[in-house]
Amino acid sequence: MKPQFIKAFLVSSILMGCSTATETTNVQPAANTINKATASVQSVEESKALLLAKWQGPFEGVPAFDQVSLSGLVPAMEEAMAKELAEVDVIANNNDAPTFENTIVAMERTGAELNRLFSYYGIWRSNKSSPEFRQLQSELAPKLSAFSSKIKQNDKLFTRISAVYNSEKTKAMSPENQRLVLLTYNSFARNGATLNAVDKKRYAEINLELSTLQTKFGNNILADEEGYVLYLDKSQLGGLPESVVNVAAAAAEERDHKGQYAITNTRSSMDPFLTYSTERELRKQVWSTYYSRGDNGDQYDNNAIIAEVLQLRHERVGLLGYKNYASWRLEDRMAKSPENAIALMESVWPAAIARVDEEVADMLAIGKKQDGIEQVEAWDYRFYAEKVRKDKYNLDSDEVKQYLQLNNLREAMFYVAGRLFNFSFSEVTDGSVPVFHEDVRVWEVKDKTSGEHIGLWYLDPFARKGKRSGAWATTYRAHTTFDGKKNVLSSNNSNFSKGVAGQPTLISWSDAETYFHEFGHALHFLASKVEYPTLNSGVRDYTEFQSQLLERWLSTDEVIDNYLVHYKTGKPMPKSLIAKIKQAATFNSGFKTTEYLASALVDMKFHTVDPTGIDADKFERETLAALKMPKQIVMRHRSPQFGHIFSSEGYASSYYGYMWAEVLTSDAAEAFAQAPGGFYDKDVADKLVEHLFSVRNAVDPSEAYRAFRGRDAKVEALMRDRGFPVTTVKSSK
Repeated sequence: MKPQFIKAFLVSSILMGCSTATETTNVQPAANTINKATASVQSVEESKALLLAKWQGPFEGVPAFDQVSLSGLVPAMEEAMAKELAEVDVIANNNDAPTFENTIVAMERTGAELNRLFSYYGIWRSNKSSPEFRQLQSELAPKLSAFSSKIKQNDKLFTRISAVYNSEKTKAMSPENQRLVLLTYNSFARNGATLNAVDKKRYAEINLELSTLQTKFGNNILADEEGYVLYLDKSQLGGLPESVVNVAAAAAEERDHKGQYAITNTRSSMDPFLTYSTERELRKQVWSTYYSRGDNGDQYDNNAIIAEVLQLRHERVGLLGYKNYASWRLEDRMAKSPENAIALMESVWPAAIARVDEEVADMLAIGKKQDGIEQVEAWDYRFYAEKVRKDKYNLDSDEVKQYLQLNNLREAMFYVAGRLFNFSFSEVTDGSVPVFHEDVRVWEVKDKTSGEHIGLWYLDPFARKGKRSGAWATTYRAHTTFDGKKNVLSSNNSNFSKGVAGQPTLISWSDAETYFHEFGHALHFLASKVEYPTLNSGVRDYTEFQSQLLERWLSTDEVIDNYLVHYKTGKPMPKSLIAKIKQAATFNSGFKTTEYLASALVDMKFHTVDPTGIDADKFERETLAALKMPKQIVMRHRSPQFGHIFSSEGYASSYYGYMWAEVLTSDAAEAFAQAPGGFYDKDVADKLVEHLFSVRNAVDPSEAYRAFRGRDAKVEALMRDRGFPVTTVKSSK
């Protein structure tokens, strides 16, 4: 496990979801293992051995998802950590003069067992969580934190890394090797390696405390999310389209409530209910409970944890000499400073809330006329937005959904990958690749021209108990060449509500964009050409760019004409409907931009103040009030459920990164739109793969983008994309 990757595994998952309603049921999911049958017969030693074993089978070896069990997880982790510490000690105590090969490259070879083990750990954490696993996770979090600190605070090791970093020979190395040295050095220097003994001790103590708190934060959200399900009867289904009713019926039957209809506590269930339900009080109840996750004043309340996390983070970066957490975090990001990130967000914010005023006025006009409402409330926004959409554009979201079949969209993504990356996908159906759930399917990825094997793509598309909300991408093995070429084992994970048996799963246009988005991450993994593992790491305000960009291909004519067909008739989407979709492209952009920016700005404010004595709930309210947050909109992720920033440090003071990346996305999309071949222009596509996908983190992101575009990205492209006045833009430099 490379030092710069360790933190990613010390925390719980990013979680979403919780609601209550007319009838509530406390749901206690069964304890899951990746394979229940083996769990019952394996001894601890057998389980540990399987978890640590080298991967066998085809495709250069694959995870044994069908064999491993939880019983040996803790001892396997302890043994893998001990082995890596021993490997690190060998490097640190090498009597030979430190060189790139015997220090930097040697570090790249450490932790093979732990790397493999974390593939299983990640599945239990994100795809098949259980009370049993969460208990083990809480036990392991401080152990993993202590393990990380032992490596980062190894003085002999850091002395050798510093020697290579400062060597004149390093300046003569290839740019890729220099980048590896820089990233390795920074992963130590920016994480306490330069501190004195007393401060190092406190730094490690803080990390230990944070690992426990962040794990608890994430598990609290999951507890609230799993704790309640809304069950409806037929009289409460007013306004819900057939596709939503069918999914709700299937969800209820799965939970032993046949004959009723379940609205689960995920965004993919909540969102359509708030969009279509004519039951205003039920909308209010679903909305209220969803946005109160982690904020109910009970054992799962996260407000006190937020205050502790912020205080500890502030103290820790103070030891390193930084004025606040955000200054430390953004120093090696594209934004470079919180001031630059805030400048970008504040450039867009006035236009976003001004657009919300326009949207609310349109909604209120319809609401007064049709339902006699006096004001639009937060739980009304989606409902009346849909009515405005129909009124302004004669566009029905449910009508669009009839053409968005999950399987067809997957084939559309394969088509795009073939045109841009020259990849082909063929499903592995012979059972040679184990999976952790029956819903998971696997495809082999090859180069279309040469037939060269690239890797595998795993897909886990559906929501279920124990699976965290949202959508994400990950790898079980990344491309490297420094010790022989290794293939890629990539994975996409979603939470779509499974369709009724025998019928296709239909999803919204927004969910289809998310599907393409996450596939963009997978293509980033699969396109890698880097030599060393560390160079597959990402820069947070850059790595979302590639995935956001891929969303643009969903609306290309080639995809619409060939893959968007009606699930009953098989007829392609009518040109008239396509025209409406494109005409309404910027519809509701005020809502979308404001709910996101509110979260990003609150995140940044949290991490740029002295948090001593902070009241998280009060701070959120006062920050939003100062921003003049429209009362009809709530943060996309309210603070007590903001797992992105409080159940881990991955997005802490970095949630702005989606917008920073979207500036790049909008600018790059214009490069395709202006090219002779449009979004399938071969020359632009080749530059995209060469400069923005294949290099991963082997090139500084700013340099990589300039190599692609010939200049820096311009914020004005983003404003045009969202239909905002370009004159409101301030410099984000």
